[in-house]
Amino acid sequence: MLMLGAAVGCWAQGPNDSGEYYKAADSKKGAALKTALCGIIYNRDEEGADLNATYKALWTHFRTTDARDDGSVWDMYSNLRAMTFGDDQDKGSGGNKEGEYYNREHSFPNSWFGGKVMPMYTDLHHMYPTDKLVNNKRGNNPFGETEGETFKSDGGFSKLGKCTVEGYDGTVFEPNDEYKGDFARTYFYMVTCYEEKLADWYQNYAESQPTLDGNAYPGLSTWQLTMLMKWAKNDPVSPKEINRNNAVFGIQQNRNPFIDYPGLEDYIWGDKTDVSFSYSDYNTAIKGISDLEESEEASQPESIFAPDGKRLEKPRKGLNIMRLKNGKVVKTVDGLQTFAN
Repeated sequence: MLMLGAAVGCWAQGPNDSGEYYKAADSKKGAALKTALCGIIYNRDEEGADLNATYKALWTHFRTTDARDDGSVWDMYSNLRAMTFGDDQDKGSGGNKEGEYYNREHSFPNSWFGGKVMPMYTDLHHMYPTDKLVNNKRGNNPFGETEGETFKSDGGFSKLGKCTVEGYDGTVFEPNDEYKGDFARTYFYMVTCYEEKLADWYQNYAESQPTLDGNAYPGLSTWQLTMLMKWAKNDPVSPKEINRNNAVFGIQQNRNPFIDYPGLEDYIWGDKTDVSFSYSDYNTAIKGISDLEESEEASQPESIFAPDGKRLEKPRKGLNIMRLKNGKVVKTVDGLQTFAN
């Protein structure tokens, strides 16, 4: 019987080859589950980290985390798809034309947590390369839904204007429907990972108040949480997000559980708060990943990247990151991380 128990234990694994990463959250519910996840994903020692060096490194990291198959920048604010990767897009006065330059965007604005503060300032889970002009139009406004009377990006892909969601009437930025779930899961991650900091952010940085509620739980204001839950449901986890989550884990060694476990938000804020979470027997997650629709954008042929972000034709000596379709980590051998179905 002991041998059987050991065998069963060996097979207890989370999705996307996360292994026992989420084991400490097993059997937790609601607010307790959120706190347990915080303890798991907020585990990086940023003390003494060089903020400027870490922030500069994002230009390179984006080549691995946010590259389309043709090598161009995967921008979720603009649909022009014309930008290629550069070492530093912040130099000069560019950004007067959409599709010309990109920023290191804090999708959860850094003014909401005090600016250049680690680790939030360089946390790749909420950092994205976004069109410089569109990002400047967004400013520090919260996400929301709007008619876009103030600004619309090319083709009306994203919009800025008065909020039309019940509960808030200020200016908001609305991303395209294609990426609303991505940003919802990003915000779920932020208020989970940094739940112990939320009260301070709310009290000291007024721009955060439309989005946060000032408490560790639920963390998000009522109107924002309702809207983001809807966004997450209408735009389920995509292969793009799975690939990116794995790539970010390879860089900063923490994961976004709302990507690994599609629908996890329901266990924390929704209609499953009285249901115990199981990290290794999460049927919704397994079904959600296996049923992902294949599309031209979702298809991920083999791509190999060196640590400096350069795309390689074949693995070379040292650490490389190989990404295949659906981005599932298979194994690590001799410093080579492989990602496959």
